[in-house]
Formats: sequence, structure tokens, C-alpha cells
Amino acid sequence: MAIIRCDRDISIRKTISDKVRKSYIEKLQMSLDNIQKGGYDHFMLKEIFEQPQAIRDTLRGRLLSNEGVITLSSLREHENKFLKARRILIIACGTSWHAGLVAEYLLEKFTRIPVEVEYASEFRYRDPIIFPDDIIIAISQSGETADTLSAINIAKERGAFVFGICNVVGSSISRLTDTGCYTHAGPEIGVASTKAFTTQITVLSLLALRLGIVKGTLSRSEYQQHLVELESIPDKVSEILNQESLIKEIASSFKDTNNCIYLGRGYNFPVALEGALKLKEISYIHAEGYPAAEMKHGPIGLIDEQMPVVVIATKKGHYDKVVSNISEIKSRKGRIIAIVSEGDVRVKQLADYCIEIPESLECFTPILTTIPLQLLSYYIAVQRGCNVDQPRNLAKSVTVE
Repeated sequence: MAIIRCDRDISIRKTISDKVRKSYIEKLQMSLDNIQKGGYDHFMLKEIFEQPQAIRDTLRGRLLSNEGVITLSSLREHENKFLKARRILIIACGTSWHAGLVAEYLLEKFTRIPVEVEYASEFRYRDPIIFPDDIIIAISQSGETADTLSAINIAKERGAFVFGICNVVGSSISRLTDTGCYTHAGPEIGVASTKAFTTQITVLSLLALRLGIVKGTLSRSEYQQHLVELESIPDKVSEILNQESLIKEIASSFKDTNNCIYLGRGYNFPVALEGALKLKEISYIHAEGYPAAEMKHGPIGLIDEQMPVVVIATKKGHYDKVVSNISEIKSRKGRIIAIVSEGDVRVKQLADYCIEIPESLECFTPILTTIPLQLLSYYIAVQRGCNVDQPRNLAKSVTVE
């Protein structure tokens, strides 16, 4: 509560009976260029192309690969809580929930701590079991997502430690959580999140690697290898963005489709979900993401010559299994768009279209594989005449139930 009078300083209290708190001024670090299109046709396209710099900004001051150091000041004084955690619960909505799914793979691999990922909208209503030694990680681009805020309150009431990840300085989630990290992605104006997703995964990668090396569940050589690779990710994202014209051309072949299936395995299963979400959000095409191994449990019945199937088929992680899935789709005359590793030969013989990404460690491929899917969704939506930045019925920040 703030009391403002013309003849004295502002008075701030948390409640009517609370003592007056000291006020302070925080200057927002935002320039006019950040909230203008800068020559791009849409904010979404601008934000897709800002991702190399956004990821660098997320890493800046936190990753020193040549020294083998990750510095997360918000984690330093609370590290023991993470190391002694019974489990980690990740709560989020939409795109942030997909980032949380990637984090489940990262955290369990590097820290060997059990991880559960929950929709905040379900978590808050199902009387969840929360132990005092649980860690809650809440993820939100805006920091104002109503369901996530309510879920945080429930977790805190039950004694859990809450770590927040968001993009907006001074947002409600940044104030409500015990500690956390900003992504430093810069303003995201387009309703469909792009750089928020990749920078959230970047922060979560730093968190998982730092905990893994401190806990001793990650060897020093593996740790160093991952730091060097993570530092190279922004340049690899730039390489993928150079294929914009190819992706635009592929989009023209699919702009009139009514349905689409996305498939991925392991770390890239959440990317399949995110790719499908992007397509349906801005182009209004019905799209669904599945783990590739689940194709036989229903979705395969939908595949015919009219059904486009986007398959994430990088060489790292279950490659042979994915190639087998692609063969099954091809035998049923499905139209295949494959995201493949640079120099791939096997998938190129089967797929109708291929988009290459640079080689990387498996755990970082979600940052790379999501880039062509963002561009594909963008160009399909543009060619359908859709309002890309402000799709119908959607809001940038979901502040109501």
C-alpha cells in the first residue's frame, strides 16, 4: 500500500498496521529501440533474430568457460538447500512449462535430484503434497502469470523454498520468490514467446551445471566440456538464422494445411510441444506435439498424404529410433519436415524437406532445434495473412484465470 501526499515523501506499507518501509527508485534499463521493430516486419521476427544476443546477455557475467566458472549470485547463499533437496518441483504455464520439461532432463542428468514439472493452473487446485525440503522453481516470462503466482503462494505457505526465473525486473514473481534469476532477454513484445524460451533454457542449463559440479554428480571434464559448448550456442543460433530463406520457402508448401504433427525424443520432446504451440498460436492451424515413440499409440492413425509431420532428428539422442519413426511415416505417405544435424545423410533420403542445425551436445540441442520451428511457424502465419504479433484471443501476460 502506498500513501502519496504532495507535501512529503511517499509512505509504503505491506499492510495497514505495518511499519513504513523505505522507498527507493529503480531505473528500468530499456531504450526506445527495444520496443520498436527496428526494420523487421513484426516484433516476433525481430525477437527471433535477437536470440543470439539475448542468450549472450543471459550468459554474461555468469559463465566464464575459460576459468571453468559459473556464477549465479542468487544461488550462492542457497546452494545447500538445492543440494539437500528431496525433489525439485517446476511450476509454469505455456511456453515456460515446455522450458521446465527441458529442465527436468537437465537437472536429473546433472544433479540426480528427482524433478517433477507441473502446470501451475493444475498445481494450485489439486492440494499438492509439498515437503519442507522441496525446492520449487517457478518460471514465467512476464513474472505476472496469475496461476504461477497462486502456485508460489501455496508452496510458500507449506514451507517450500521458491526459486523464480523470469524476464521482467521488479515483477510480482521476482518479488514473491525467495530468490531467483532474471533471463535478461530484453522486452518481448510479440505474444508468442521466442527468446523467452531459449533464455529460460539457458538459465536452467547454468543452474543444472552449477549444481552438478558442486554436488559431485558431474565430472570436472564433462563440466568443462559443457561450459565451452554452452558459450558457443549463440554463434550456432546465428548459423541457423542464416537459413531464413530456405525455411520461408518450406513454409509456402504448408501454409494451406489444416493439421500438423510434431515429433521429438528425449530433450527434444518438449521442443516438439513448443513447435506445435507456436504454429497453433499464430497461424490457427491445429497442431499437436508427441514423443516420437508414442506415434504408434494413436497418432500414426492420422498420417496420410495430407498430414505434415515435423520430426526433430538430430544425431545426438536416439537417432536410429527416430530414423525408424520417419520410415514408418514415409511408408504411410506422410509429408516430412526434418530438423537434422549438419551433414546428415540418412534422414535426407527419407524426408521431403530438411533443415540443418550445427552439431552440439545433446542437452543443448533444444535451444538450436527450436529456432527453425519458430521461423517455420512465423512464415506460415504470415503467408496465411494472420496477425503474427497479436494473435486472436491471446494476451502476452495471462494475469487472470
